[in-house]
Amino acid sequence: MNGGAGAGESATSARAAPSPDQRFWINTVSLDHVEAAIQGGFTQADHGAGTRLRQPRPGDEMVFYSPRTNLWRGRPVRQFTAWATITGDKPYQVHVSDDFRPWRLAVTFHACERVDAKPLVDRLSFVTDPAHWFRRGLFHIPRRDFSTITAHMVALSPGGSVAAAPLPDAVLVNCPVSGDCYSAFGGVGGAAEFLPGVEVVLDALAPGGDQA
Repeated sequence: MNGGAGAGESATSARAAPSPDQRFWINTVSLDHVEAAIQGGFTQADHGAGTRLRQPRPGDEMVFYSPRTNLWRGRPVRQFTAWATITGDKPYQVHVSDDFRPWRLAVTFHACERVDAKPLVDRLSFVTDPAHWFRRGLFHIPRRDFSTITAHMVALSPGGSVAAAPLPDAVLVNCPVSGDCYSAFGGVGGAAEFLPGVEVVLDALAPGGDQA
């Protein structure tokens, strides 16, 4: 999904300062449902159930993982397909049909690129079984894992600067000197701040913001 911020106000203006209580989530959702959610500015979980959807709070961040194109007999996707910030205080119920009234939670989607999950598995601390790594439904993950995933979802413009889409609070990028890394911050167009001693997640910037 290229350019996923299709609903709600701009992602940059919607972002607030990180809270110490902020949490980070993965929501396992088929690709067709992710695309519908982007159009509507909401998320569902667990086939429309409201129980776990009550756990995220405004300001939390959510990455969507899509195993297949659709729930029943869809083609394999196995990608992280969207990224959103929670904006709703609590879930609301909608009438889709007489036998399907799912619970939804308001979110703001951010422009990003889909990325294959398999190359990232070894870098994600929540993965305990690489052969069957993803958990179904909605679950929270460490901030570091969220940053690893979204660093690869942020699109880079042809000139090498960070695209207008907002970044996570810290996107870790390549460092030319061992032990020295750089962190690009949301929407600054490639400006980098020196951060020693953090893990390399994405090859992108050399000192001064030039291409490595």
